[in-house]
Amino acid sequence: MIERFRKPILLICDLILINLSMGLAFLVRFDWNLVNVGENCLYFMVWTSLIRVVLFSMSGLYQWSFRYASISEAMNVFRVVTLGSLLLTAVAFFSKHMIMGRSVLIIDYLGCLFLVIASRFLPRVIIKFKQRRIINLKRVLIVGAGSAGEMVARELITSKERVYDPVGFIDDKPSKRNARIHGIKVLGKMSDISVLVKYCSIEEIIIAIPSASGKIIRDIIEKCKKTGVKIKIVPELHKILTGEVSIRQIREVRPEDLLGRESINIDIKNINSFIQDKVVLVTGSAGTIGSELCRQIIKFKPRLLVLYDYNENDFYFLQLELRDKYPDIKLKTIIGDIKDLGLLNHIFSQFRPHIVFHSAAHKHVPLMEENPVAAVKNNVIGTKNFMNAVEHYGVERFVLISTDKAVNPTSIMGASKRIAEMMVQARTKTSQTKFMAVRFGNVIGSSGSAVLIFKKQIEKGGPVTVTHPDVKRFFMTASEAVQLVIQAAVLGKGGEVFILDMGQQIKIADLAKGLITLSGLKPEEDIPITFTGLRPGEKLYEEVLLNIEKDKATKHDKIYITQPNHFDPRKLQSQIKELEELANIIDNEGVISKIKELVPTYSGNKKK
Repeated sequence: MIERFRKPILLICDLILINLSMGLAFLVRFDWNLVNVGENCLYFMVWTSLIRVVLFSMSGLYQWSFRYASISEAMNVFRVVTLGSLLLTAVAFFSKHMIMGRSVLIIDYLGCLFLVIASRFLPRVIIKFKQRRIINLKRVLIVGAGSAGEMVARELITSKERVYDPVGFIDDKPSKRNARIHGIKVLGKMSDISVLVKYCSIEEIIIAIPSASGKIIRDIIEKCKKTGVKIKIVPELHKILTGEVSIRQIREVRPEDLLGRESINIDIKNINSFIQDKVVLVTGSAGTIGSELCRQIIKFKPRLLVLYDYNENDFYFLQLELRDKYPDIKLKTIIGDIKDLGLLNHIFSQFRPHIVFHSAAHKHVPLMEENPVAAVKNNVIGTKNFMNAVEHYGVERFVLISTDKAVNPTSIMGASKRIAEMMVQARTKTSQTKFMAVRFGNVIGSSGSAVLIFKKQIEKGGPVTVTHPDVKRFFMTASEAVQLVIQAAVLGKGGEVFILDMGQQIKIADLAKGLITLSGLKPEEDIPITFTGLRPGEKLYEEVLLNIEKDKATKHDKIYITQPNHFDPRKLQSQIKELEELANIIDNEGVISKIKELVPTYSGNKKK
């Protein structure tokens, strides 16, 4: 109710203050005696009311909230009041009523400026005064005195339902030492966290450095956890600025925060024209990457999104999610095997997709070492079947989701994905369809990922098992990987193997320690870490390029293209046919021997 009448109330208050300023100016100038100048005083009260209220309205002084009044608002008031006084001077110059001293206008200018600014800032002063008297606020330390830290402090201070009392900032930049932001002092640097937590009775720490690298975030979390207080983190700054999330959504630290990945910028306009009003098919759509592909693609309003997978349970919940969020977008869910030729022909002939994202694959390295025939049937033969259907029905683009394990593979799974890449590169030479592959590393939080395994082990009280103290892996979030996959699909002209910029490899042991720390426990003391040795097919570290490959940049700073390899399409086709025949008779040894022939860089179970 008060909000409804806020502007009229403010206007009336301004009229009172404006006329009070002019009346006081006359009283001060004429020694509190208005007997001879009363008519002049009333004349200028009318003019000042008219001029100033019009200017105040035009400048937006009735639009912003006094609760958040700042220097910019004060400068706006200064400009408007100054302009109003200049106009009043012009009125006085041409007026027959100008018998009083011109000092009246100077006194009025200063008085009006003071009263109007005071009226704008008084509510904020009162709010701050009341807030200081609130008891039981959580004393919080903000790590990072940059843009995000300033936004966090402002939100904590001005929140209507205030919970936190920001005690101070932590920042390593010497230029910010002892500086004050919204009245809150920068108390020290990162190494001072434990001392300040104890000295200032800190109850919670908020990390406000969204641009920090994974190593810095892990170091900060380690320092914070030693204090025993709760840790929270702000969302990525670009998401706050674009309105995707609010600064109020300060949340618990998640495993992906340990990566410290930089924000991704994609070409929304080109992607929109690439997907909008197209029929898009996604295989493996119930999986981590496949489901995220569906979530991202549907935002760009395809004519029809066809979901294809064998996993009915996860499929069902994804379908519910997408239909709830995007009721106007047509969905078609297909439960089936990518090796089912009859089903493939039925789907392609009925829906005529323009774009296919092929995410379906067997991905578990140790399991595929035990089941090489299954890896070949699904990852090679299934992909070949799909590519045949794609080419036969004139699909515009086919995008294979590959893996860094395809590079100089030591596993059956990696080798099978490398063969799929080779088929993509060979097929381009003879097809109108633009075939391409996108290669990237592990997706944090995916089913079967180290993160989920570690979490379960921590919940059980340990130990956390790591294969080797020096084993390293590339990690990306599903959202980040998928955004770049779609961007690469737009860039592709056919035959490319795109490589996503995955940053630096992370030691799995360090990731395990970070997750233990996030759980409020101490590595080795509360949860032991044991090393079990590399499993069959595993490497110590991953690679992004084959020994014979070179990469080059694309228009996107996080996407690269490998230099195309040259294959004899007929020879490759013949070899894959032989591989398929061996797989059909369940000849595991023959399958492995043929894989070595197809992929010379495959090194079997050798450990790197």
